[in-house]
Formats: sequence, C-alpha cells, structure tokens
Amino acid sequence: MPAYRPPHIAASEITPRDIYMSRRNFMGAAAAAGLAFAGADSAFAAPLSAKPSAFKLDETLTPKEAVTTYNNFYEFGVNKDDPAANSGDFKPTPWSVKVDGMVGKPKDFGLEELMKMNLEERTYRMRCVEGWSMVIPWIGFPLSAILDQVEPLGSAKYVSFETVVRPEEMPGQKGFFQPLPWPYIEGLRLDEARHPLAILAVGLYGETLPNPNGAPIRLVVPWKYGFKSIKSIVRISLVEKQPETTWKNANAREYGFYSNVNPAVDHPRWSQATEQRIGEGGFFGANRRPTLPFNGYADQVASLYEGLDLKANY
Repeated sequence: MPAYRPPHIAASEITPRDIYMSRRNFMGAAAAAGLAFAGADSAFAAPLSAKPSAFKLDETLTPKEAVTTYNNFYEFGVNKDDPAANSGDFKPTPWSVKVDGMVGKPKDFGLEELMKMNLEERTYRMRCVEGWSMVIPWIGFPLSAILDQVEPLGSAKYVSFETVVRPEEMPGQKGFFQPLPWPYIEGLRLDEARHPLAILAVGLYGETLPNPNGAPIRLVVPWKYGFKSIKSIVRISLVEKQPETTWKNANAREYGFYSNVNPAVDHPRWSQATEQRIGEGGFFGANRRPTLPFNGYADQVASLYEGLDLKANY
C-alpha cells in the first residue's frame, strides 16, 4: 500500500476551543436565520437505556456540546467542526457488522441485535494525539462479547477493523484531495481486544451515538490515543499477522501500531507530556495537566505490555 502523509498540522495551529466555540455559536445563529448548516443536532437519535457500570470516573464530564462538535472524523472533513457540519446526510440505519476471518462461526450482526447486547454506561478518559482530552460517558458493551460468539481459532492473534465507505454521504471520502486512503482500517492484538476496558460503543450521554461520533457503532480503547477508536464499523476480522492500520500506513514515523498513551514518548512534532482537558479553559494556558501513562489505566493494562519496549513499539 502506498505511503500517504496527512496534512501537517502544528500544535500551535490547532484551534483553541474558545475561538472554535465562538465560531460555532455564530454558525448556529446563522442556521437559525435560515442559512444552510447541517449541525450535529440533526444526527441525534432516541434515548438509550444502559445499566450502571463499575467503570466510572470521579471526574467532571466534558460538556456534551464539545463531545459532539469538536472531534476528528476525517470521513467528514479534516477540521474539528467538520463532522458536526457535514454528517447530517449520513444514514446509520440499517446497519450490520460482519465478523469473520480466523473464527469458527463467522456472523453478520445486525444493528438491532447489537443494541440488545448487555449495554453499560462507562465513563472513560479519552486522549487525542494532538494534546487535548475529554471525559465521556459512553454506552456500549465489551468487544469480547461478540468475539466470544464467533469463536476465534487458536491461530488468531490480532483483530482488524474496517469502517464504511460512502462518499455520497461522507464528503471527506470524495473529491480530488484525499487526506487518507479509504476505508479507514485499524487493529488490536487479540489480548487487547479482549480486555474488559475495550468496548464497542453505541451511544453516549444517554443517547444513541450521534453521526459525528461514529454512528451507529465504534470502538473505544481508552488507554490508547483516540485515532485507534475506529468509527462507523462495518467489519471485524480475526487474523494471524499484525494488520495494517490507516495512520501507520500514512506516516509510520509518527503513528505506530500500538499507540498507547505514553507521556515519555513524544510525537515527532510536539510533546505528549501534558494535555488540555476540553472544558477547562485556555488551550495553551495554565490549565494543562500531566498526561498519565496509559491515559490513567496503567493498573489495568500495563501487564499486557510486560517486556515490550514501549519506545520502539509506540
């Protein structure tokens, strides 16, 4: 596969949230006046029931507006507000997820079946490689729940993921300039995928998953950088060899396969030692906080990487 290099976005060029939100407020006012703007609210669906979970943080939740309007989803554009602005035409139903590969019982899971899984609300820290973070109440179920149903073979060592390709509904997938090759692909080791913290999310903040956040189903791996949490999944495959991943193919120097949150390993263009929690004020101000190893989940997941050089396997 050819090497792609994503747009160069320096840390100093990332839009501060206060400026970004001022722009969004202006766009919302314009929409109310009758101008065309397909915002994230048009993608919100029905309330979603889930049982309480032990996976809950005693930390302030990131405001829902920020979670649903300030994110990365290149299928809808490369800017932070593009997913909210450009995803109104995306149709998350009907939907199915094919689970195949090195399994005893390959299966297509319909969305209705997935929504009937043992759903829990789990509050997770999420950390973006660009230096910002959020605390989000996801609704989902362990990825291991569907892996168990297809019975992975002993030769399966990894899990690969693939997102949908719908250029007629996802404007970031069409046109002359393409920042990434499609479909977006991602991967985990099988033991990572089976870890209790790894979930498939179908909702957040008590509602079904909005289009800008990866409707109708996405991966959430809270101890890794956000780009590992692939959105709008249509296929999950069990494989023997380490699968290719979109950002590693795009720029292996900057984006490795593991992508564990690690303050001791800098991104080649900026430090990962600190982060800015969205909702806590100035993007580059005094409110930056130290980045935690494995995003604060070291007690639960560090044993997965015992003996692994985390600087070489970034």
